[in-house]
Amino acid sequence: MRFARPVGLLLAAAAVLIWAVGMAVWQPLTEPIGPWSERLPGNNAYWARDLRFVAIVAIVLGLLLAGRGQLRWGAPAVVLGGLWIAADVAIDRADPAGTGSTVLLAVYGAAVLGVLAAVLVWRDRGRPPTTDRRVLTGAACVAGVLAVVAAGIESPTDREPELTPAAFATGVLLVALTVVVALAAAPARTRGRRLLAVGLGAVAIGGVALVRAVPPGPRILPMIALGAVLLTGVTLLAWDWPGGRPVWRQHALAGLAALVGPVPMLLVAAVAMMVLLPVGATFTALAGNSPINSADSDLLLSLAGLLAGLGMGLLLAWPTVDNRRR
Repeated sequence: MRFARPVGLLLAAAAVLIWAVGMAVWQPLTEPIGPWSERLPGNNAYWARDLRFVAIVAIVLGLLLAGRGQLRWGAPAVVLGGLWIAADVAIDRADPAGTGSTVLLAVYGAAVLGVLAAVLVWRDRGRPPTTDRRVLTGAACVAGVLAVVAAGIESPTDREPELTPAAFATGVLLVALTVVVALAAAPARTRGRRLLAVGLGAVAIGGVALVRAVPPGPRILPMIALGAVLLTGVTLLAWDWPGGRPVWRQHALAGLAALVGPVPMLLVAAVAMMVLLPVGATFTALAGNSPINSADSDLLLSLAGLLAGLGMGLLLAWPTVDNRRR
């Protein structure tokens, strides 16, 4: 894909902006005032944190797209993501707020992204462009699952006027990453695949809007449908088409896996974090925020979505993909 590098860096820069807004504009909305136990937050109280963490994963995925899935880009991108999470916790503890903080965070974040990208581009000089299709297909699956998680994010009241625009913007960014990364993983960018990518993106963005329009209770059904459409679309874009057309039986099986797979994976990851490893509570404490009350759970939905996305990536990145380097 000729434009993988600029498009990947552009989407990563958009994720930096969403992260900055999430830190200085959305996060202050989620932090209750007062130490009294009756005012401790409940389930999904720190929805802004989850959207920021999803944006950080989007930065990593954008860099992975820019590097065409190659390890020499992927490894630094993952390290950057880990360091960005650590910086996020430290910045959250400082409680920045307002337009000035948003601009400052966006500028510093873009500078870090730009420096790393410049170093990686310099290291790549003179090397022929090659693509690791399986890595990109797996990355598209991660983006697809996280798009669903971002679109369906909730708060204890679901009344914050900023919640739906925040979830919609983050979900659309992840939809764009899903479609573009999957197209970059294709063996050839034929006219049919390009039209399919445009149609998938339009339908998925409409799906994100539909998810936000539905109240939290029945929201699970459109979320499942959105995930099935996105992940099935990933296979249609990224897998080989023997004879110039998809093998519909194989894509039907992939669609079934996309329909029934993400929810159990999300549940397993969520239960593990609630029972075995209280990651959310640890991040809350490190950031100096009020703990979730004992009747509820401090669940890090972004991490559950990342784990489920990796699981779907392992499931869908291997079939019918000839990973010859090109």
